[in-house]
Amino acid sequence: MAAAAAQCIYLSCRFQSISLSSSSRPSATAFKPLSSSANVSHNAFSTGLVSVNPILGRQAGRSLTIVCEAAGQKADSAAKRARQAEKRRLYNKSRKSEIRTRMKKVLEELEVLRKKADAQPEEVLGVEKLIAEAYSVIDKAVQVGTLHRNTGARRKSRLARRKKAVEIHHGWYAPEPTAASTV
Repeated sequence: MAAAAAQCIYLSCRFQSISLSSSSRPSATAFKPLSSSANVSHNAFSTGLVSVNPILGRQAGRSLTIVCEAAGQKADSAAKRARQAEKRRLYNKSRKSEIRTRMKKVLEELEVLRKKADAQPEEVLGVEKLIAEAYSVIDKAVQVGTLHRNTGARRKSRLARRKKAVEIHHGWYAPEPTAASTV
C-alpha cells in the first residue's frame, strides 16, 4: 500500500563530519547515517539510504546548500494520517451528497408550487417539512465540520428566500407593516 517516497530537505549549514560510502550512481554520493552539526537532527538521516547532491550557486559565507533525498516507505504516522484522511473524505462526500439531494428536492417542490396556478396556502406545509429536514442535515454537517458555518447559513438562506419568493408570487406572504415612529 505504501509506495516508496522521496523527500527533499534543503539545508544551509556546515557539517562538521559526514560518513561516506560507495554509490552506484556517479552523480551522487550515497551516505548511510550522517554525523552532522548540532543544527541538523541525526535521526532524520539514520533510517535509510540518503543521497546528497551539492547545488552550486550562491555560496555566501562559505555555506553550501545541500539537497538530500531519503527513499523508503512512509512513516507509520503518515500512513495513518492518509488512512484517516481517506475515511473523512468518503464520510464528508456522502454527507455533502445528502445535503445537495435534500436541497434539490426542496427547490423542485418550490418550483412546482410556483408554476401551479391554483395552489393553496396549505400546500406550503409539505415544502416546509422538506425544508426542516434539509436544515437539520445542513446543521449537522456544520456541527461535525463537513461544511463551514457560513456555507451552511448561505444554503439555509437560499432555501428560505426561494420559499418566500413562492409565497410572494401567490400573494400568501404579506410583510407586517412596521410602526412608523413619530417624532
